[in-house]
Amino acid sequence: MKAKEYLSILQNILRHIDEGVHVLDKNGNTIIYNEAMSKLEKMETKEVMKKPFSEVFKNLNIENSTLLKALKSRAITSDLKQTYLNKDGREITTINTTLPVVINDEVIAVVEVAKNITKMTEMSHTILKLQNEIGKPEKAKTKKIRKYNFNNIIGKSDSFMEVVKRAKKASLNSASVFIVGETGTGKELIAQSIHFESSRRDKPFIAQNCAALPESLLEGLLFGTSKGGFTGAVDRAGLFEQANGGTLLLDEINSMPYELQAKLLRVLQENYIRRVGGTNDIPIDVRIISTSNESPEAILQNGRIRKDLYYRLNVIQLNVPPLRDRQEDILLLASKFINKYNERFNREILSISQAAQDCLLSYEYPGNVRELENIIMSAISMVDDSDKILNKNHFTIFDSENSFALKEKELGDNGLDEYLGNLEKRIIEKTLRSNKYNITKSAEELKIKRQTLQHKIKKYNIK
Repeated sequence: MKAKEYLSILQNILRHIDEGVHVLDKNGNTIIYNEAMSKLEKMETKEVMKKPFSEVFKNLNIENSTLLKALKSRAITSDLKQTYLNKDGREITTINTTLPVVINDEVIAVVEVAKNITKMTEMSHTILKLQNEIGKPEKAKTKKIRKYNFNNIIGKSDSFMEVVKRAKKASLNSASVFIVGETGTGKELIAQSIHFESSRRDKPFIAQNCAALPESLLEGLLFGTSKGGFTGAVDRAGLFEQANGGTLLLDEINSMPYELQAKLLRVLQENYIRRVGGTNDIPIDVRIISTSNESPEAILQNGRIRKDLYYRLNVIQLNVPPLRDRQEDILLLASKFINKYNERFNREILSISQAAQDCLLSYEYPGNVRELENIIMSAISMVDDSDKILNKNHFTIFDSENSFALKEKELGDNGLDEYLGNLEKRIIEKTLRSNKYNITKSAEELKIKRQTLQHKIKKYNIK
């Protein structure tokens, strides 16, 4: 196969990927410029292809172009955040990786892969702005931010009340707290209760999910940015500065990028931060509460968290039990949610039938308290105005395809293979919904490879 044929095949493949790809030959002429890069930079492919890079992008030179740096000095650039204006004057933010292709000690081409994160950057700026406004007392009142305390915690099971007891003790000091529990067990409720029961109650409480943003954005969000630190950067206080004197909740710390953990550790050791691109050290006094939906043993063994950071965060550990291990609390919580959604939906549900109670008590609750609340909310939203009692048939989870309980009659004439196939499909659909159809997160939760999940989605024709 000739080189031109290889190039044609490669161009057809790259046409269908989401990341922008720009390739120069050894003379600096563009030989690949895919559709994603064309859309990103608002440049027609014909304006760029087979033309010298320096003629097309006249405002770029070896000082500010990673492609030219790779071509001239073999410089490799990994995950560099760049902000620039496209030809329409719109600010674009990308994460770029650029590397030279070297054969026989000669650079024969340079490749740049760019991912558009403009919307995510705008989102992180919005988060910082909103958090800053929430931290101001005069605005917080008008926003009616919900503050949870120990009075909002419902339960009577011994295992759960032991956690609450330890949490109340933790509120008497400023030591770091590490809360472990499955998704939906109420870890943030406990974290807020600790804060609002502590001496820091009049200072900000700020929560950030560490899995929500990539490292390049999360770093700026936590530590702030300094004007001139990178193209398009402005002076903006990060969450550490906004939470100064109060508490910062780092939710899903087990999902924080590993490289960023070293910078967080330094902040905890030195009690000061340095904004991204800045040179000034800013002292901070922030209590850290972190959460993990995986056991410490698992995240340490899998290298999801640095050992030195874990020991710094895990001064006080709270292990929140899953709802399936808190049988005594299920009906208590259900009653609380009935009162809540009676008021919201203008209903008058007074009680739960015995059959419905048995259903609630026999379910496993993979989504824990959050799932129980959704079950009650769904039931009350659909009852008739005349209904006063919740019956088993109001709980769609128990008699629909979402029920995972094995019943002999469900096997029918089709046998075990088809039943297990249907069961697998339901589990995958539910996991996808709970992760907002994020393939990577769903695959991690199911503990299968991403490619395997994609194959099963296609196999079961899941839309």
